[in-house]
Amino acid sequence: MLWVKAFHIIAMVCWFAALFYLPRLFVYHAMSEDQASNERFKIMERKLYRGIALPSMIATLALGFWLISYNPSYYMSGGWMHAKLALVVLLIGYHHMCGAFMKKFANDANTKSDKFYRIFNEVPVLFLVGIVILVVVKPF
Repeated sequence: MLWVKAFHIIAMVCWFAALFYLPRLFVYHAMSEDQASNERFKIMERKLYRGIALPSMIATLALGFWLISYNPSYYMSGGWMHAKLALVVLLIGYHHMCGAFMKKFANDANTKSDKFYRIFNEVPVLFLVGIVILVVVKPF
């Protein structure tokens, strides 16, 4: 079980790293004015999303469900776990929003400003803080 937990944490760290960096790329992409930069950001965003964010999300979820399967009655009886899973569902939505924004950039159809992406980039911090506090402190 400890190996599964360790790899779950590693996958989660990789997923969050991607979710911190991808919107930061959107900030710079929205600010880019030349075609070479535009194309470079499209490649970087696609590789980050498909090569790191998506596999890390899948691994995090699979390993998390594997951990729950060891003792489902314990995990599902805690309100903290229900709150954590709710945040994870919202985080998956955020992940997919990143994918939608990436597709808009790929199609040269972005309508958002760099300021929007600067604010959007801060959202996963809230998820991270909430999830870690719920798992470590188990406040309810």
